Amino acid sequence: MSDRIAVVDIGSNSVKLLVLDGNDVLHRDSVVTRLGTGVADTGNLADESVADTLQRLAEIKNIVESHGITDLHAVATAAVRSANNSGPFIAQAERTLGCDVTVIDGVTEGTLAFIGAQRNLEHVIGTEPLTVLDVGGGSTEFSIGLPGSTPRVVSIPYGARNLTERILEHDPPRPEELTNAIGAVVDEIDDVVREIPELESCDRLVGVAGTVVTIAMVELGLHEFDAHVLHGMELTKEAAEDVFRTLATETLADRVHNPGLPADRADIIVGGCCVLVAVLRKLQLPAITVSTTALADGVAVVARRSAARLGAGARLADVLRDFSLS
Repeated sequence: MSDRIAVVDIGSNSVKLLVLDGNDVLHRDSVVTRLGTGVADTGNLADESVADTLQRLAEIKNIVESHGITDLHAVATAAVRSANNSGPFIAQAERTLGCDVTVIDGVTEGTLAFIGAQRNLEHVIGTEPLTVLDVGGGSTEFSIGLPGSTPRVVSIPYGARNLTERILEHDPPRPEELTNAIGAVVDEIDDVVREIPELESCDRLVGVAGTVVTIAMVELGLHEFDAHVLHGMELTKEAAEDVFRTLATETLADRVHNPGLPADRADIIVGGCCVLVAVLRKLQLPAITVSTTALADGVAVVARRSAARLGAGARLADVLRDFSLS
């Protein structure tokens, strides 16, 4: 049996593809399609964003086939699970990819990110309790547990895209908008702490997904994504605050010229900065460890672990259900 597997993560801002052959990464990319645009206001996926996302999925299907892979798994997150008209999109996405698309809830999303974040990071995180922060486009997940265990997870309804659309109305954002955005996230963290009190005393915070990686790239001035440089990097609170101050005081037209900031993320990166800054301030943490592996890596781990019990052709929804009970 081939040890090749492909995972598609359909997020609120980007679509990510991971192709593995055993432990070797054959292909990894993230393409911004802005699927979650307008969902916070209208409750629906926009036609243009749906079209862009489906076009990307068609490209992904070709990439997967070029690697001769039949073990393909796809998940969709916050934008799809919250939109009123997600049903037709899911049906089209499944036809395009030729596999099921599993819409996962926030707890499952956080669990998979927790598992994926640890890949090739064991030497950094050790064996002590770990907190993983997954700042997405439409939600943010806090996952807490021992490395290798199933974590406790809380999801909050703010991510880089919907926080930008809801609160940051001006270009550049006004100071009171930035204050309100950070305050909204802090209020949510208060609720997370009530549910998981040990969050307040966490010593190791690992950050995954586009916002954290992008802020790290801007801090380093990296013109191109480089996992060897970014994976395991310690991003200090001071550095994150500095990037935030720089980006938040620039217009979008000026912001896009910052080294390390992809142009297609420039419109929502300040919202993402607000989430990260709020977390570091509220938890009084000096730094966050950057992980370039995340949800898709977690799906691959879980699918492989469960294949022996459920069979190689098992549906991802059944795989995740089986894993959660194991």
